[in-house]
Amino acid sequence: MFIKYFNTVINILTTNIYPSKIYAALDKTGCIKDYLVPFYDVLHTLSSQQVAEDVLEFIRSRGEVL
Repeated sequence: MFIKYFNTVINILTTNIYPSKIYAALDKTGCIKDYLVPFYDVLHTLSSQQVAEDVLEFIRSRGEVL
């Protein structure tokens, strides 16, 4: 279930950005292990768009730019 959810969020984020670049930013900033996985139980209740916006904010707060 998490993988399907994760793919949906990636698809929202990847407008004109290679998925590999998105994944690299998620991995480098710790977004997957420090945010998406631990808070999945709450995040999956939000819309995919809301989560994508939160993920972008998380990435930016760690100094990465997409």
